Amino acid sequence: MIETRKLTKRYGNLIAANQIDLKLDEGDVFGFIGPNGSGKTTTMRMLATLLAPDFGEAYVDGHSIYTHPREIRRIVGFMPDFFGVYDDMKVIEYLEFFAAAYRIDGPARRRVCEEKLELVDMTFKRDAMVNQLSRGQTQRIGLARVLLHEPKVLLLDEPASGLDPRARIEIRQLLKRLGELKKTVMVSSHILPELADVCNKVGMIEKGIMVANAKVDEVMQQVRQTIVLHVRVTGDPEQAAKLIAQHDGVDKVDVLPAELISVTLKKGVLDYTFIPTILVQAGYRIMLFREEELNLETAFMELTRGLYQ
Repeated sequence: MIETRKLTKRYGNLIAANQIDLKLDEGDVFGFIGPNGSGKTTTMRMLATLLAPDFGEAYVDGHSIYTHPREIRRIVGFMPDFFGVYDDMKVIEYLEFFAAAYRIDGPARRRVCEEKLELVDMTFKRDAMVNQLSRGQTQRIGLARVLLHEPKVLLLDEPASGLDPRARIEIRQLLKRLGELKKTVMVSSHILPELADVCNKVGMIEKGIMVANAKVDEVMQQVRQTIVLHVRVTGDPEQAAKLIAQHDGVDKVDVLPAELISVTLKKGVLDYTFIPTILVQAGYRIMLFREEELNLETAFMELTRGLYQ
């Protein structure tokens, strides 16, 4: 659905997007992660045909950004970080105005607008003035606007920027719903953990360079060279830790606060079934046994480490 090949954009001596290679399929929800100024917006604007690249190629649903920009705009919904609204309009009037711009005419126009309001849970604000909406409500209305023409591809630039925690949760729920509708969604963010449970694929960009581009679990595996386990047992945790540390597959064992045992396996050791076996044979009962979670923030810091050296 989206494919880029060495997509590059320069501003003088600054390379905002440096040979970006990307491939997204129908139904993918792609988290585009990086700090402000890393190249996210530049890349998305090129895909939306709003900015011409200096080098490389990009296709959206098989259409080249060079030769078929009109076709791409018909199937893409682009939502920038900040967008203007018409203060003297009601919410339903605002949507109908853009529906008319998309040439949705007659009775279908009102029906489509009502459907999109329901999708983003904003029906209760249909007759409110646009300038009276909160930041989170404005973002949801903006999302309803880009959905009016039933785009196959959504490019959402920092949709959760500036929102309070509750509004960010609501935006994440909307993103999940869009993925269920089989739309291809590319959503950027500099708040790393907020996309971890929303996206099936993730790309990490820094200084215009794509440092990771894969399924979420593959990115985690790329970063994590060793497995860390958390164990809690009945009885003496210090003695249990000593037993675990004797195994050849264990690199390090620490007893953390709340009697939690942290076990770091040696590099390349993937099978850790020996740990519960050791503990049970020694008479311990296991209350907790799990892998330590690695979040996207940790992954990003690890993958971009070399860019700052």
